[in-house]
Parts: sequence; C-alpha cells; structure tokens
Amino acid sequence: MATVATFAPRFTSVVVAAATDAARRYQSGRESAALAAGFASHTALNMHFFGGRTIEHLTFTNVYLGGKTAWQQHDISAIDASLSASMEDPHLNNVIAQYFKDGKAAAAFKPSRVLDGPLPLRVFRDTVEGFVAALDQSNGLSGFNLGSSVFCFMLPKGTVLVDGDSAGGAKHHADHDDDEHGGNLAANEHDEASDSKHGLGGYHGSIHARRGGGTDTVYYAVGVYAEGTNGIVAFDKPWKNVCATFYHELQEARTDPDVEDAIRAGNDPHANDFLGWYSPRGGEIGDIPLDEAGPDLSTVMKEVPIVKGGTAPIQLMWSNAVGGPEGPIATKHKAAKAKV
Repeated sequence: MATVATFAPRFTSVVVAAATDAARRYQSGRESAALAAGFASHTALNMHFFGGRTIEHLTFTNVYLGGKTAWQQHDISAIDASLSASMEDPHLNNVIAQYFKDGKAAAAFKPSRVLDGPLPLRVFRDTVEGFVAALDQSNGLSGFNLGSSVFCFMLPKGTVLVDGDSAGGAKHHADHDDDEHGGNLAANEHDEASDSKHGLGGYHGSIHARRGGGTDTVYYAVGVYAEGTNGIVAFDKPWKNVCATFYHELQEARTDPDVEDAIRAGNDPHANDFLGWYSPRGGEIGDIPLDEAGPDLSTVMKEVPIVKGGTAPIQLMWSNAVGGPEGPIATKHKAAKAKV
C-alpha cells in the first residue's frame, strides 16, 4: 500500500487521474470544490488570468525516447497523426480561443523524431530536464521559435515517471513543506504518491538554457506510455491514452507556460506573476475536468470528431464560458474575463 504525502505544492503542472494517490496529494494543495453533478455550470472554478505569458500560436513536436527498438512504428504514426489533428482542429481551438484576447488560437505540428540511448526505469524531473538540455546542446532545437514551442518527450512502455528530482524524491515541489515539518517526509514517500504507478500521467515545465551571455526558456512536456497500472488509462489502446495525456499538457502549456517558474518561486509573494490562466480553486485548464470527473474518466476522456475527418482521443478542457468541461464547438466564445 502506497504512502501518501500529506502536503503538496501551491501550484501544479501535472496530469493525474482522479481518485488515485497522486490525485489526493496534489488536490490537497489546492482549495477544492464539490463535484458538479452532470457537469452543471460551476463558475466558481473558472480560470483567472494572472498576467503571465500565454502561447496563442503554438508549435510542438514529439520526441520518442529509448530508441527505435522501444517503440512500435504504428504507435508513433497514430500518436503523431491524432495529436496533431486534435491540436490543429478549429472546433477544438474554438474552446481554447476564449483565453486569448483576439481569439485566434492555433497550433502547428513539426515532424517527430526518435532519440537513441538507454533510459532508467524511473524518470525524474531532472532526468527530463537533462533530455531537454542535451537536445539543445546537439542543436536539436534549431528551427524552432523557443518562445512559442513545446517539446513533447514520450516515454516508452514500462518506464515510470516521477514528479520529483532523482536526488530528493518530490523535493522539487515541496522543499518549503519539508522544512516546515522538520524534514520528516521521506523521499520514497513522495515518490510513491507522485509517480505514474499511482495516478500520474505526465507534466509540463521549462528550463532556462544558457546561450552566450543570456538565457532562453525551453518549454517541454513529458508523459508515459499509459497501459495497465502505469499512467492514466482511459481508452482501449495505449496510444490513445498517450494522445489524451499530451493534449492535456499542450493545452496547459499554451495557457500557462511558465507555471514551472511559479513552482520554483515557492512561497515568494511574486510567484503568482508567472502564472497565465490558472484557477485558484482548481489548478490549470486540464486539471479541473479530471478532478470533477472523479473515477469515471470516460466523462472527460473522449474520442471527438475532427473537422478534417475521423476522430481523435482527447481530454476535454475547462471552459469559463460554460463553467465546465467543453468539447469541440463550431463558434468561438467571447474572450474570457481576466478576473472572474
């Protein structure tokens, strides 16, 4: 039986399945609200704009880790095709458009790549940040506008993702909490409550890469090959689970890209300044629907129609306009108010 941490960060950038150890840990750090039966309008959970960056015109690419032997080509093809179709779909972007002043949200996919090299069985935040830095050093970021791009790191089957640093469990998110409680929370307790075997699906973040005399911010997302007891399993095929997880992360990365800096800032009174769209009572745009769904993921994890044909597996995002999760719409809502 997993040990569940008793305290959690103020801000989160993770996707977790409801009613899991990971969900209980992260929800304990946010003010919660009662589930809305049948997703009735619940505007008290609506997103607030805190003044941070957003990415209206997003570019993203998929980076498959572990080498070609770790992946089936049909999984790569399916993930690339479905994730790009959903992110570029005008009816799905009509939901997201309300979080941008001119309502012209758009996304573009650049061809994916497979990176060779062994992976540890457990991948931590600093491991992922090492992948980002290595990609930068090998000139793998060339051709991208880093201010509007997200690099999606896909973990192969069987790899466990941990929201924490390899040297100190979940210390990345909870340094100040440990100190306040006398440092009594063991690293492995954090790990168990914050890994993909206990409900974690993925997360997004950023690093500040040194370049000459300055730095560039590089945005990334990471997620597991969700199957069995690893990750968030909501569909009949693992690749669909991967698509829905990364759809969640990419939509959060475009509406709240600098949340990692807010997390790093901890209890600094200016930490909020890094936030884009964030709900003081529910987290990021993808978090609230999962919390509201509870154990029935099928209410928000759905295969939705795509304008150009076919369907794509996604997670419904929170819409301020309806006060709840919303699927594709033909007509855009008006721009959301900065403060609700």
